[in-house]
Formats: sequence, structure tokens, C-alpha cells
Amino acid sequence: MATAALSTTSTTGLGLSGLSSGLDTSGIITKLMSVEAAPQTALKTQLSTTTTYRTALQSLNSSVAAIAASAKSATAAGALSSFTATSDAAGVTATASSSASAGSVSFTVDRLAQAQVSVTGTIAAWPAPADGSAKPSITLQVGGGTAKTVTAASTNLDDVVAAINGSGTGVTATKVAVGSSNGATQYRLQLRGATGDGNGFAVYQGDSTASPALATTQTQTAQSAQITLYKGVAGAEQQVLSSSNTFDDLLTGVDVTVSAASTATATVSVAADSTAATTSAQALTSSLITLFSGISAASAVTTTTSSSGSTSATSGSIFTGDSIVRAVNDSLLSAATDPVGGRSPSSIGINLTKDGTISFDKAKFSAAMAADPAGTTSMFQTIAGRVSAAASGASDSYTGTLTQKITSQQSTESSLTKQISDWDTRLAAIQAQYTSQFNALETALNSLSSQASYLTSQIGGLTTNYQGAN
Repeated sequence: MATAALSTTSTTGLGLSGLSSGLDTSGIITKLMSVEAAPQTALKTQLSTTTTYRTALQSLNSSVAAIAASAKSATAAGALSSFTATSDAAGVTATASSSASAGSVSFTVDRLAQAQVSVTGTIAAWPAPADGSAKPSITLQVGGGTAKTVTAASTNLDDVVAAINGSGTGVTATKVAVGSSNGATQYRLQLRGATGDGNGFAVYQGDSTASPALATTQTQTAQSAQITLYKGVAGAEQQVLSSSNTFDDLLTGVDVTVSAASTATATVSVAADSTAATTSAQALTSSLITLFSGISAASAVTTTTSSSGSTSATSGSIFTGDSIVRAVNDSLLSAATDPVGGRSPSSIGINLTKDGTISFDKAKFSAAMAADPAGTTSMFQTIAGRVSAAASGASDSYTGTLTQKITSQQSTESSLTKQISDWDTRLAAIQAQYTSQFNALETALNSLSSQASYLTSQIGGLTTNYQGAN
């Protein structure tokens, strides 16, 4: 009689794998469980498909949200208003901010700003305080401001320099080595203030301006930079001062910096610069083109043709037939290409193509900006506003159509995951039942086999006795 090895299972402990029947009961149970698990397998396949779809939607949603933000930024007041300032003089430079506007101004540069520079006589250390203190007090007076007194750690010039430089008055000190005397290095202390007429300074050897003034020689006086507007025009000539060599907002939003005095007239001109608008338009259309291309590829239907020329198979992509994704695509396409006040966006280089996407003609947009900067900017900002609204309608964190679809898919995934888990419990019980039934079968067959062996031995004994009696 055939026998098989003992086997164990996780549900019933010891199992009899065909010990009496000769059947591969473990293999039979495995095949039965494969049939029983078919619904769970289908659920797992559905979960995988749902997860893949949800992941694709999230990627699309991120791209649409980025377009919404980019388009919205382009609609901000002044976002595309860019101006460039230029100068026709080598000693004059100008920079324009976003608040600038077109215009020009002419002037002469009369003088540059400079700081007061004063130097002490030759010294090896700071003069010792009259009161015998080891830590000298130094008072600095800048212009008509409040005097500031600082205390040096010692009469060592390095300590004095540190005290002055840390005073916060705008006066700085530098130790300049000028030779030696009796083996000791000699220095002159150079003091420099800030530029501008009101930044002249005085230094006192004590804790007030009543203290003795530090003996210095002034090598340069403090003065402000000066330019003259409308020079030579009676009733219009105007001097303008600046404590530095930069004249802030000489024209609204335009800073002018001078680096050389000259009697020649310098002219600063400010003109509109289309770079910001062109860059913004190119970036937005490029993002849309990439999005449309991605949706098209993810919605394509692939057809396989056999060698005989007949269609053998047709398969869709992740977004094939997806009405929500198609609606997002169409709303963005319409936002970018629908007329603005009866004027086609193609007039500024934003074109609808025959394959259902858009293209951007940079040269045409730049030409439109040159011909009508205000009108072109307004038209593009209107388009950007429509794109922003359409993209936000799809990607809004709460009400977006894509966002809501993603939330729905996540709920489906949670439900499928629970169903799969429930099937794990159900299948474990079914497997335990099959194992128990087959174990009972093996036990019954084993009992019958034992009875058959007993009867066979008894019949054999009777036969032997009968033959012996004869």
C-alpha cells in the first residue's frame, strides 16, 4: 500500500498527507485554495490598478497646481512691468526697479562725495590720561549729533583702534606704521568718517567735548556729491546733493551712481524692457505644452497589427477615456487659446496647433511687446488669469476636480485593502476546514486498512487450521 510523509500546517498542527489514501492531500488543498482565493486575487489586481491610477492623478495634479501658481504670479500688478535704465556717460551708471517708468533726465556731475580723513602726529601709544587712568576715554563728535564716549582697554594703539571702530559713530581708525625711534615702532593714527557734508567729526582726549581735542591734521574734508540738473537753463537749474555717490530715486524707481566729476552733460534714459513679459509667457506656455503632451501620451490607445494586416490587439493607457482628465485638458487649452476681447492669442504668439496643443512664437511676442507693450502685457495677463483659474479649479486642495478624484481613489484603496484583509481571515478558515476534512478522511481510511489487515490475518489462520485437520 502506498504511503506518504507526515506534513504540518499552520492551522491544524499535525496533518496526514496521504498516509493511508496515497493521495497528495497537501497539493489538493493548495489547488482548492487557489480556487477559493480567486475573489481575493481579483481584489488585489483591482487595488494595484487603483493605486497606479491614483499615483498618476497625483502627478498630474502636482503639475496643474504648479501651472496655477505660475500663472497667478504673472497676473500680479507690476509683475511684467520691467524697465531698463542706461547712461551715455562713462562716469554715470543707473539701475531701474519695478516701480520705474519711462523717462530721461540730464545733468552734470559737479563733485563726488568724500569722507573727512584726519591723521595724528607720530606716536607710539595713545597719550596717557591726565587723571592717571590706565584706560583712556575717547569722545567722538560727528556733525551736529550727540557726542559718543568710548573707553579703550589701554593706551596701546591696537586697543584704541578697537574702541573707536566699535563706537558705532561711523568713524574708523587705522594704525599706520611710519618708522621707528629708539627701537620702538612709530605710528600715525588715521581716522576716517562717513561721506557727506554732515559727517565731519572731531576727537577729544577725555570723556566730553570739553576735553582737549586730539591733535590731528585734516587731509580730506567731508562733502556730499553734487549734480546740477538743467544746467544753464534760467529758472530751472537745480543742484541736488547726496551724502553718497548714489542718488536714490533721482527718477522714480531709478538710482543713479556717479564715479567721476565732469562738466559734460550726462543723460540717463529709462525705457520699457520686454524681457520679463517674454520670459513669463515662454515659461507658462512651455509648462502647458509639457502638460498637454503628457496627458496625450497617457490617454493614447495602442493597436497591434498582425502580419496579415488585421488588428490583433488594442490597449489603452492610464487616462484613456478618462472624462475628468479630458475636462482638465480642455479647460486649460481653452483658457490659453480663446480670444481676448475678440482678439486671438495667436496675435501675440500663443498659437493653437492642429494636434490639440499650443505653441509659442517668441519673436512674435517680442514684436508685439515692442509695438504695444501695455496692450500686449494686458492681453497676456488676461490669458494667465484664465489659465490660473482653470488650473486652480482642477488642483485646489479642497474643491479641485482632480483632488476630489484622488480622494475618491484613496477611499477605494482603503476599502479594497480591508476586503483583502477580510479574505485573509476567511481563507485561513477555509484552509483549516479542508485540512480537517482530509485528515478525517485519512484517519477513516487508516482505520479501515487496519480492519482489513485483521480480517485477512483471521481468514489466513482459519485456512491453516482447516488444512491441518485434513
